[in-house]
Amino acid sequence: MSEWTKLQRSIAQVARSLDDVGFDIGRTHISLFNAVWMVVVVVLVIVFGRIAGRVGRRAVRSMKGLDPTQRALGEKLMTVTVWTVAVLVGIDAVGINLTTLTVFSGAFGLAVGFGLQKTFGNLIAGVILLMDRSIKPGDVIAVNDTKGSTFGVVSAIGVRAITVATRDDREILIPNEILMTTQVENWSHSSKQVGITIPVNVAYGSDLDLAEKLLLEAALTVPRVLRDPAPSILFSAFGASAIELLIYISIDDPENGVGNVRSDVLKAAWHALKDSGVSIPLPQSDVTLRDSDGLRVLAEALVRRGADNL
Repeated sequence: MSEWTKLQRSIAQVARSLDDVGFDIGRTHISLFNAVWMVVVVVLVIVFGRIAGRVGRRAVRSMKGLDPTQRALGEKLMTVTVWTVAVLVGIDAVGINLTTLTVFSGAFGLAVGFGLQKTFGNLIAGVILLMDRSIKPGDVIAVNDTKGSTFGVVSAIGVRAITVATRDDREILIPNEILMTTQVENWSHSSKQVGITIPVNVAYGSDLDLAEKLLLEAALTVPRVLRDPAPSILFSAFGASAIELLIYISIDDPENGVGNVRSDVLKAAWHALKDSGVSIPLPQSDVTLRDSDGLRVLAEALVRRGADNL
C-alpha cells in the first residue's frame, strides 16, 4: 500500500470521526465536520477574493490605451465580479443548494431594500460617475465641509464614497449618491484653466491709467499666472471711499491652490502701488452734526474747560 493511499484513508477516517460528532435537525445532519469545512471554505473564499481581485486590478492597470477614468471603472467592475464569483463558488462548495433559498428571496430582497439601499445606491452611483466621466480621479472640485466651501483633488472613487484631498492635508469622504443628486462645482471637468478675480481699491485722485498698468505688471510677476490669456483690469464701481478695481487672472493648476496665488498677486500689487505713489485708501466717512440746544450747551462746556486748562 502506497503512502498516498494511506494518507487518503487517514483523512477519510478523520472526516468520518468528525462527521459522527453532531446532531440532526429534521433531515439535516449538522456535524463538526460540516462546521470545520464551512470555516475552511470561508477562509478560502476570502483569500481567493483578495488575491484574484488584486491580480485583476493589476491586469486592468497594465492595459494600455485606458485613461484614469476607464481604468478606475475597470478595477471597480473587476472587484465586484471576482467577489461575486467567489461567494457563489463558496456557497456551492459548502453544499447549499441555491434553489432552496428561493423561499427566503422575498425576505432577503426586502432586507436589502431597507438595510442596504444606501450601499447599493452608492455603488451604482460610483459606476455611473465613472461611466459618464462627470467626476473622475484627478479632478478639482469644490466641496462643503466644516470650514465652509473649499476645494480639493479627487484622489479615488471607491465603492461607497469618493476621496477628496485638500490643500491642508485633509481627506474628505463624500458619498457617491450625494454627488449624483446635488450640484457639484468641477473646476477641471473639460479644462484645468481657472479664472480668479482679485479686488483692489485705489484712492480717488489717483492716476487710474498708471494704477492699471502697475497692477497688470504686478500680476505678471507671479509665475503661476498665465500669460495667455493675459491678466486684465476691470473697473468695478465708484466705492464710498475708493475706486474699486478687479484684477482678473487665469491659472491652469488649481490643484496647487488658489489662495496662495491671490496672496502673491496682492503682495506684488502692494509693493508696486506703494513705490509709485498710488495710494490704497483707508475707509472714511463724513459725520454731520445738526444744531440743537444740547449741542450748544456741550460746545460751551468744552470751551470753558479748554479755557480753564490754559
